Amino acid sequence: MSPRLELALTSGLSLSQPLSVLAPTSDHDLLDLPRETQVVQPFKPFHDHFATQGFLTTPESDAPCQDVIVFLPRTKALARALIHQACSRVSGVIVVDGAKTDGVDSLLKDIRKRVAVEGPISKAHGKIFWFQSDAVTFADWAAPENQMVDGFQTAPGVFSADGIDPASALLLKSLPTKRGARIADLGAGWGFLSTNLTHDTLHSLHLVEADHTALTCARANVPDPRAQFHWADATTWKAPEALDMVVMNPPFHTSRSADPTLGQCFIASAARNLTRNGSLWMVANRHLPYEATLSEVFARVEEVAGDNRFKVFHASRPRG
Repeated sequence: MSPRLELALTSGLSLSQPLSVLAPTSDHDLLDLPRETQVVQPFKPFHDHFATQGFLTTPESDAPCQDVIVFLPRTKALARALIHQACSRVSGVIVVDGAKTDGVDSLLKDIRKRVAVEGPISKAHGKIFWFQSDAVTFADWAAPENQMVDGFQTAPGVFSADGIDPASALLLKSLPTKRGARIADLGAGWGFLSTNLTHDTLHSLHLVEADHTALTCARANVPDPRAQFHWADATTWKAPEALDMVVMNPPFHTSRSADPTLGQCFIASAARNLTRNGSLWMVANRHLPYEATLSEVFARVEEVAGDNRFKVFHASRPRG
C-alpha cells in the first residue's frame, strides 16, 4: 500500500465501501484494498495495470460512493478538478495523497481555507490529509464543461491543454501534400495534428491515444466520419490495416523523469504498422536520441526540419 495511506489508516483514518480511488499510477500499491474498490484512471497503461490486479477499473465515473482517495496529479488545474469531482460523488471522506513535487503543500493550504482538514501526515517526501466532502464549497474548482483553446476543445491535465504545442506545429508545416489513404496519428492527444490530416482521397484516419480524456476531446475536434478513435497504448497498438503514413509527436515520459525508450517504442510501433512503402513523419525534442532506433527499423531516415529545440524526421521503407 502507499506508505502515506498505510500510515494514515493506522493513525485514525477509516474508509468505507463503496470506495473510489482517483488517478493512481502504477507506482501506487493498492493491493491491500478490497477488490470491489473502484479505480478511476483514464491513462490506458495504468488503467490496465489495476484491471489486471482485479479492481473495478474505469476511465471515468460519476457514480455515488461513500469515500474517495485522490492521488494528486502534477497539474494544478486537474488536481482541483479531481477534488471537485470527488466532492460531487461522495457522502463521506475525501482523502488526498500527494508528493511535494506534485504541489501537495499548496493544495493543502488552499483546501484549509475552505474546510476543516484532518491529519496531515508527512512521509516519503509528501503528505496525506482528509476532510469531509463538501460539493458546494468546491463548486468553483469544477473542470469547465467546454475548455476551448485556439478553437479546439481541451481539458485540464491533457498534454498541451493551454494551446497548440510548438513541436506539433513544426511537424505540421513539414508534412508533404501527398499523404496516403490510410494514416495513423500515434499519441494523438486532443487531435491537433489529425485535424489537419484529412483530404479528399483519405480512406481512414486512426487516432491512437492512451489518455481517455484527451481522446474525448479529439472526438469533438476531429468530426470527420473517416476518423477512427482508439483508446490504446500506441507502443503495442496494432492497426486494423497496413498504413501508408504515420505521424507522431511521441511523449518521452510518464512521470517526471525523461524516458527516451518510450519514444523508441513509438518508432518501433510505427514501423510495424506501415506498408513496405509507408513512411513515418515525427517530431522530437532536439536532445532525445532517436536516430539510432530510426535507422534500425527504417532503411531511409532524414532530418527534414528543425530548430534549436526540435527536430523533424522523415523515415521510409520499414525493415522486416
